[in-house]
Amino acid sequence: MRQAILSGALVCLLLPAAACKIVPNPDPNDQSEALASQTDEARMAAYVDANWESQVLPVIAEHEVAYDTWRQALAQGLDAAGEAHGLRPDGEANPWNFVVSGTGTVTEAKLDSRAAKMQVDMDGDGAADVVLQLGPIIRGTAMRDAMPFVVFTDFRDQIEFAKLARAMNERASAGLTRPEGDVIGQTVSFTGVFTLRAAGDTPEIVPVEIEMGATP
Repeated sequence: MRQAILSGALVCLLLPAAACKIVPNPDPNDQSEALASQTDEARMAAYVDANWESQVLPVIAEHEVAYDTWRQALAQGLDAAGEAHGLRPDGEANPWNFVVSGTGTVTEAKLDSRAAKMQVDMDGDGAADVVLQLGPIIRGTAMRDAMPFVVFTDFRDQIEFAKLARAMNERASAGLTRPEGDVIGQTVSFTGVFTLRAAGDTPEIVPVEIEMGATP
């Protein structure tokens, strides 16, 4: 090996400078090299994993509000509820995001799908008031947009930013203890995040915690 290296160096000395260039092997421990070789999806997943415990969950804990309290605030208008309990990226044109916790009764469930979800009655009238998106395929960008530390200009472009939203949804789904079997009529307690664009819309919540209870 030593002889081969010396031979290569001798050849470079004999050739014009432009004809020969010694390029060092990349350091396998260099983090920048490793990140550059990853796909967008892998880098966004790594970003989410690195920040989930230290930043995402603390934001959720800090802004969590009981569902009934949130409903009372919403009765005064969406912006009133947003000013009291909401999160959103800079700019009044952006919709409000909320973190709520509560307990309700499952009225409908679709658990045998990659877009699994449950509809939940929160006030006892028999009609669903919220939808819990269990995933792993989850609609929306609420998890991303509720995080104050996530800033669009910190990312390469809109495509990468969209993949961040998907990675956050997948991480939320992966952390759930997933319900099984016939859950209709069972109680469910949850904490989750959702975006609300109009006061009359049904919240489609991305839960970070769910716990199934017995039939009331």
